[in-house]
Amino acid sequence: MFWVGCHLSASKGYLAMGKMAEKIGANTFQFFTRNPRGGSVKALDLEDIAAYRAFAAQKGFGKILAHAPYTMNACAADEGLREFAANVMAEDLGRLSHLPEAMYNFHPGSHVKQGADVGIEKIADLLNRVLKPETQTEVLLETMAGKGTEVGRNFEELRAIIDKVELGEKLGVCMDTCHVFDGGYDIVEHLDDVLAEFDRIIGLERLKAIHLNDSKNPMGSHKDRHACLDEGEIGMAALSRIINHPKLKHLPFLLETPNELDGYAREIAWLREVREGE
Repeated sequence: MFWVGCHLSASKGYLAMGKMAEKIGANTFQFFTRNPRGGSVKALDLEDIAAYRAFAAQKGFGKILAHAPYTMNACAADEGLREFAANVMAEDLGRLSHLPEAMYNFHPGSHVKQGADVGIEKIADLLNRVLKPETQTEVLLETMAGKGTEVGRNFEELRAIIDKVELGEKLGVCMDTCHVFDGGYDIVEHLDDVLAEFDRIIGLERLKAIHLNDSKNPMGSHKDRHACLDEGEIGMAALSRIINHPKLKHLPFLLETPNELDGYAREIAWLREVREGE
C-alpha cells in the first residue's frame, strides 16, 4: 500500500482532516498538535477522535503523524524553555494515547552555542523524563538540515540521543528529504549509500516516516528551505526513486511543500502516477 499525504490544519478536528485528506487523494496526513508558533492547545474532543478512527478504518488510512510545535526546544539553554518543552511533550503524548494510529514527530532542538554534546545530553534527559513504560505513541526524531545550532544535523547525533534514552525502543526517526539533502547526504546520486549509512549508524528498522520535500538550495547548504516537488535541487527523478525504493516504499510519505490544498492534490496525484506496482 502506498501511504501518501500532506500537512493539514487541525483547527476543525480529526474527522475534518481525514475527509480533507481523502478529498485530495491522500490516505494519511500530518498535523500540528497545537499552535506551531506558540503553545496553546484545543480541548480534547473524544467524540471527534472516535469519529475519525471509524472513518479512517473504513477508508483504509495508514498511520498519521502528529508534529510538535516549533517553539518546543528540548535542549534550550534556558531551564524554563526546557521545562515548557517537557510539559508540551508529556501533554501531547497523553492526548495521543487516545489515537493509537498516530506517531509523534519533533525537531530535536537547537543547542544555542552550548555545543552539540550538551544539546544531546539535554534532549536525552528530557526524553528520559517524559517517556514512560506505558507510553504507546512512537516518538520520532526528525533529521535536520544543520541550520544554525540545530541538533540532529547528521545520523550520528540522532544515534547519540537514542543511546542515552533509557526507553530507546520507543524512539524512531522521520527522515526529511530536504533536510538530509541540505545536510550533505546525496540522496540524488547515492541513495543506496545514504540508506546503508543510516542502517549502519541508526538502523533502518527505526525509520518510521518520510517528509517528502524538494529543496530550494544545493546539497550541503544547511539552509532548510523546502520547495515544491520537481521545483528544487533534488528533482522528481530522485524523489520517484525514494518512494519506490524497496527499503522505503512501506513507509508513510508526508508532503511539507509550500502549497495550498490544490497544490498538494496535484503532487499526490503525480506521486501516485510514478509509484510502481500500485
